[in-house]
Amino acid sequence: MGDKRTKKTITLGSGLLYIKEYEGNMPADTAIETEQNLAGYIQGGAELEYSPEFYTAEDDLGKVKKTIITKEEAKLKSGIMTWNGNTLKQLCATGRVTEANGVRTVKIGGISNNDNKNYIIHFVHEDKVDGDVRVTIVGKNTAGFTLAFAKDKETVIDAEFAAIPSDAEGTLIIYKEEMEETA
Repeated sequence: MGDKRTKKTITLGSGLLYIKEYEGNMPADTAIETEQNLAGYIQGGAELEYSPEFYTAEDDLGKVKKTIITKEEAKLKSGIMTWNGNTLKQLCATGRVTEANGVRTVKIGGISNNDNKNYIIHFVHEDKVDGDVRVTIVGKNTAGFTLAFAKDKETVIDAEFAAIPSDAEGTLIIYKEEMEETA
């Protein structure tokens, strides 16, 4: 492999998006990165957003000041271009999927149908020269979705996954990049 990620690395391109039900622990990347967990091919790339909130305590004269972090939010956004009814189920907590006689039926709605499931959302940017990048969160789609069927445009589902802590440390984002191995 070529030079691994350094402070001079330029990241170009999109990647693959995997979604797998979260069962309380984070499996190995290889267990997530399977054809079965591929959400579909994406359009418009993926976007990771981290937003902290701070509180600052300060005296009236501005001589003493202390700032602490009070809240964190992380979201992973992506447009899913190739999808099916099972993808909709992963994007909607009230979705139910049945398959019979060659027909997949997805029923969506009814708050009492909330499955309260969280998913591992795992984005992989492959780069054979500078090394791959992986971004992983646990959460669920909080943006709903719109299915627009137009005669001259593909139907892309814009999903926005809000992260929840994935471990006892409160981790919201797991970012991994391949780097040059040292001796």
